Amino acid sequence: MMDGRREWPPMRNTSHSAAKSRILMAVSVGVSLGCLFVFLYPHGFLSSSSSQQVVSTKCESPERLNELKMEYAEASKKTAELKKQVEQLAEKLRLSEQGKKHAEKQVEAFGIRRKAGPFGTVKGLRTNPTVVPDESVNPRLSIVLENLAVERELIVALANSNVKDLLEIWFRNIKRIGIPNYLVVALDEETARYCELNDVPVYKRDPDEEIDSIGRTGINHAVSGLKFRILREFLQLGYSVLLSDIDILYLRNPFNHLYRDSDVESMTDGHGNMTAYGYDDVFDEPGMGWARYAHTMRIWVYNSGFFYIRPTFPSIELLDRVAVRLAREQNAWDQAVFNEELFFPSHPGYEGLYASRRTMDFYLFMNSKVLFKTVRKDATLRKFSPVIIHINYHPNKLERMKAVEEFYVNGNRDALNDFPDGSDR
Repeated sequence: MMDGRREWPPMRNTSHSAAKSRILMAVSVGVSLGCLFVFLYPHGFLSSSSSQQVVSTKCESPERLNELKMEYAEASKKTAELKKQVEQLAEKLRLSEQGKKHAEKQVEAFGIRRKAGPFGTVKGLRTNPTVVPDESVNPRLSIVLENLAVERELIVALANSNVKDLLEIWFRNIKRIGIPNYLVVALDEETARYCELNDVPVYKRDPDEEIDSIGRTGINHAVSGLKFRILREFLQLGYSVLLSDIDILYLRNPFNHLYRDSDVESMTDGHGNMTAYGYDDVFDEPGMGWARYAHTMRIWVYNSGFFYIRPTFPSIELLDRVAVRLAREQNAWDQAVFNEELFFPSHPGYEGLYASRRTMDFYLFMNSKVLFKTVRKDATLRKFSPVIIHINYHPNKLERMKAVEEFYVNGNRDALNDFPDGSDR
């Protein structure tokens, strides 16, 4: 009304009609939805067994039922198509994961992908992240290492009663220079008691007949092969290990001379810059004429009796590979297998180990060939004090080890003179 007067009866009638229409509409929608649910879920919406049967034809005409059936068939078809697409995507994902396995490992190891910098500034990452320590692997050893290790690293040596005399020189000099973080893994009860009597940190493994039988009676190479199985627990617990044979004389603390930038940092059997660090070895085959010279890369092997190994996945894989091969190949030498797994590249039928490695300074971490063939005969080199000396090239280990101790520790400058360069046999 233009004059603003209100006519309540017309408004009431309109309001009442609108309310009635809404109620009728709600009832209609409710009935329709109820019939639809009855059609789609004939045994009940919440239960397929306990609901009463409802005849949908009382609510809907045959035409409507046909429409619903068509809609249901179309929805089922779309569901089948979506299921097929999901299966196809899952297969593509599986193939993608298989093809990008190496790339994903790098992302996992090194974090966020980065752009390459200017020419000459790019450096690859060789220091792999360490594993998350798992104390459940060996709770007893975990307690020992927690109390003994310094900065989560320590020297570890395996020993049985066959090397007691060498062991005494080994720990005597470690004590002399004040290295606190070292441990002897005793392979028999006699060695464990000997270490305890001499106040040497010792760990006796839980019984394992396969390992114990070798530990009690095995020769040097057999015992040496055990370390790859035993060291695995140390790495799983999150500790870096400087593995040491017993025929090694310690003159300085080796932890002050490590780089710690690689999975494996090992002393070399090389005796000069070329043999220790690698060189281009040219092979001559005259019958090839113009192409007679073939260039090869050559390096003396790493010594498996003295190496620093970080607790990384490549390091643990290395230990596993070597242990498996030594168990399978009865005549295999642990040092040869150790180097083959470290250096052999991937090729058809073989997947190589992608572990980073560093060669130790051969004058600091000296083998007995360098000492007896070169250093003892050079007036300047004789004045130099190595970090350790490994009597690895000579079988008369105890005799030479005593002489080396006499030369470097007690100052007897003639102690090495009577030995030949090589072995007597």
